[in-house]
Formats: sequence, structure tokens, C-alpha cells
Amino acid sequence: MSPRPLILALCMALCAVTAVAQQGEMERIVAVVGNDIILKSDVDGQIEVLAQRNPKVNKTDEALRKQVLDMLINERLIVAKAIEDSVSVGDDEISQRMDMQIQQLVQQFGSESRIEQLYGMSMARIKREFRDEIRKQLLAARMREMKFGATAASRSDVETFYARYRDSMPPVPARLDLYHIVRYIKATDEQKKETYQRSLSIRDSIVKGLATFADMARKYSQDPISAAAGGDLGPIEKGKLVPSFETAGYALQPNEISRPVESPFGYHIIQLIDKTLTSLNCRHILLKVGQSEDDKQRTKEYLLDLKRRVTDGANFEDLAREFSEEKETQGFGGAMGQLEASRLPEDMRAIVMDLKDGGVSDPLPYAADPTKPGYHIIWRKRATAEHAPTLESDYKLIEQMAAYDKRQRLELEWLQQLRKTLYWEYRN
Repeated sequence: MSPRPLILALCMALCAVTAVAQQGEMERIVAVVGNDIILKSDVDGQIEVLAQRNPKVNKTDEALRKQVLDMLINERLIVAKAIEDSVSVGDDEISQRMDMQIQQLVQQFGSESRIEQLYGMSMARIKREFRDEIRKQLLAARMREMKFGATAASRSDVETFYARYRDSMPPVPARLDLYHIVRYIKATDEQKKETYQRSLSIRDSIVKGLATFADMARKYSQDPISAAAGGDLGPIEKGKLVPSFETAGYALQPNEISRPVESPFGYHIIQLIDKTLTSLNCRHILLKVGQSEDDKQRTKEYLLDLKRRVTDGANFEDLAREFSEEKETQGFGGAMGQLEASRLPEDMRAIVMDLKDGGVSDPLPYAADPTKPGYHIIWRKRATAEHAPTLESDYKLIEQMAAYDKRQRLELEWLQQLRKTLYWEYRN
């Protein structure tokens, strides 16, 4: 049994409540696990999630209902074992997970108000009513990790797994072994000074009453979304703004205007609208630094010089370790990993597919971190065509599959043991 993604916990509970509300049914207990109960609506909710993901699911299939109920019993058994073993999760962790799942639902449905409309309850009620469900899911995940997180496949495990499943294993997709060198666009000290002075001049015009903050934001701010609203950012929770902006915002009084504040995005002029202990409501005018065509061209020329050095015989990985500015890949010689060609962004895929093994691209825009726009050159070390997996060429991949299979088998054996040692029963 594979662990359920945690986001299903919230979806399942929401679907269950909706189903019960629509049907007007009384809640019925269908199983008891320790001190916990499983309701018919819990099963209905999980089946509703499955049906949303696969319209071919037959919601009235009794075999499916039994399978779902057994899965829920297994989850509750793991939670009961976690409690018995004094495993715990903190309130902050539960809140963080809840917020993350709400954001995933917002991305899926478009807005919090749409979620409230779909499920017939306020967001505050959603968070309150399903907090315990999130806690249970986190407890189960932590218990699984403690029990099986270190499970590894030996050479013998891998060979046995491969011999058993080799004829049914899917082909390994075409992959590209890619490396890159990243350079961020930087402004000169003179440019930073010039941008600061422009910010100060804009602020002075507002403070002297020569123009309103909103008018100057619409005219000069380089944050296009807030500029269209006169610089208004709306209420933002504490901790979600860059530190320098947040510190400056909290130091202001309502309607007060800050001096230019530097952040990774540039210089901000901030006007406080309102503040609470947990949020800031501000307007701002942003002037970016280091985004001129000269800055961009200077960065590209630097990378083109590195490309020429590779063409002349220099080792790309050595150059990446010395000159790349992306810390996450620098220490690995710029390694981006073995990436499936079909999953690369279309524009990037077209470029690297045209390269030969050992070829280096021209500088391409790169913005993995939106606060640090830059360029990178990509080295195609090698390409591997789609093929049937073999131990010789795909050992690591098969090892991961074998380890997952081993973990699943061990977990199933453990669950069977839990069913013998912990109290549970079906209820008619």
C-alpha cells in the first residue's frame, strides 16, 4: 500500500462533508480503530476523490468500498501505533501543512472564495474542522518514515527484482545529462547610486505634495501588478515579505512614507496603510537595479567567454565549480541531473536537442530565483535514447524501484502484524 499524498487528507474530508450535506444522511460508524472511529462519510469522501481523478470509478462498487475502508483502517492503525510509541507533531507543523494544502487547493480551484463556495463553509471552518485530520496524516507519515525511511535494496534485492519484473518494466524515457554555469545580472555601484537617487527624488515629490503616491506608483513603479493599483499590495501576512521591506514597513506609522529601502528586487518607497501584529498593508513604488541592456549584455559576454574556453578544451565542470554563481549546482560541477527530454520546457528542449554531445549553448535567460535574474550556458554531456532498462545502464533507477518495492512489502507485513496486535473492528 503506497502512502496517500497528504493533500488527499483535506480533499477527502471536504468531499465527505459535502456528500453528507447533500444527501442529508445520518453519520454511520463503519469501523473502529483503537479510540478512533471511521464514518461512512469518510469512505464516501475518499471514493469521491477517486472519482474526481478517474471518472470511470464506480462509486457503488462494494469491492471498491471495502478496499477504501481497509485503507482507512490501515491509516488509523498506523496513527494508533504512532501514539502508542509517543510520536508527535507540533502545532506549527500542522498549521504549516494546512496552509500549504489550502494553497494547493487555491491553485486547483482559483481562489479561497471558490473553495468556500464549493464546500459550503468558510475557510476558517475548513481549517478548524480538518486540523485533526492533518495531524493524523502527519503522524502516519512520520511513523512510516521512522519505520521504513532507511529501507535500502541490496545488490541481491535489485537483481531479484529485475529478474522478476524485467519483462513488464516500462521503457526508460529519453534523457539528457545536462550541466550549466549560471551568472546573475549585477548592477555597478554607480547604477545602484543612480537608482537610489531617483527613488529619493520620487519620494521627495510625494512628501512635498507635488504628486500623490498612487500617481507616482502608476508612472514609475516597475512592479506592474501593484503599479496598476497605485502601488497597493493589499494585506500581506508577516513573514511573507523580504526582511528589509518588512522591517521598514513595521517601523512606519499609517500614511508615513519611507526613505528608499533596498531589497533583492531593487529600491522600494513604502507607504504604510495599516499594520497588525500579523500583517502589513502597504503601497510601494519599486525601482529595479541591474536590469539595463548593458547589464544583461555584460553578463552574456562573460558566459560567452567561458563557452569559448570550453571549445578550446577547458573542462566544463571545473569552470562551473569556479565561476557558476548558483550555489545549489556549483559544487557538483554545474550538474542539473539526468533530465527526461519530454519534461524540459519547450524552448529549452529545442535548444539542447539541437546540441551534440559535448556541445554548449549560447547564454539563455535564467531565473530560478525571481530576485536574482541571470543567464546560463548549458553543456550537453550526453543523451540517452529511450530503451528497455538494464542493470548495466540503469542500475540506480532499478535500485530505487527495488527499494520502493521492498518498502511496500515490509509495510504490508507490518500492517498485518498491527491488525493482530491493535484493537480494531468493522461495524455494520
